[in-house]
Amino acid sequence: MTSPAQGSLLHLDASIRPAGSVTRELTAHFAHEWRRAHPAGGYAYRDLAAEPVPHLTHAVREALLDGEGPGGGPGDGRGEHHGASPAERALSEALTAEVRAATAIVLGAPMYNYAIPSTVKAWLDRLVTPAHLVTPGGGPALLGGKTVVVVTARGGSYAPGTPREGMDHQEPYLRSVFGAIGLADDLTFVHAELTLAAVVPQMAALKPLAEKSLAGAYESLARLAA
Repeated sequence: MTSPAQGSLLHLDASIRPAGSVTRELTAHFAHEWRRAHPAGGYAYRDLAAEPVPHLTHAVREALLDGEGPGGGPGDGRGEHHGASPAERALSEALTAEVRAATAIVLGAPMYNYAIPSTVKAWLDRLVTPAHLVTPGGGPALLGGKTVVVVTARGGSYAPGTPREGMDHQEPYLRSVFGAIGLADDLTFVHAELTLAAVVPQMAALKPLAEKSLAGAYESLARLAA
């Protein structure tokens, strides 16, 4: 039985690589350390690459917008006239329930073409609903109060002061959308950068920096999990 004091972890991966994925290895490390520190805590896992959330359709979006139930959940039936199937409504409800039940969330989001995987966007699109949006002067955010850790892997470096800093459309977007739905109160990004240094000959001189970044990511995640 899950102890309320121990909380519950929602573990999400999105890398298209089933093996050799830096983000999968790092999120697994965080989950292991978190579960060791919270032996009576709950745990749920979702692989957004292996079982991708379908991208939004007009019907699903309309159901999310006006299908909020009294408790703020999507799909109480009023959105049915928009054509969203029972399976789509059930999926939205399940994704929402997973996030609401969690006290901590770890998300593995590799950088693809300077941004997040489309599967992460599809997952987020099911959460950005009127029930979850933070409004100025409104009450406490329905999804607020959670610890959120985003683990990224980047082939190059996008750190402040680097030439590619302005090409990072990953962290800024996630900060914005998490903030919009109340998940930015305790939000931390852990970046493993220069991952391509191990395979791209022209980046061989950057291997020590890549190894330092990866080691730092493991250390940061262990601290955060505890």
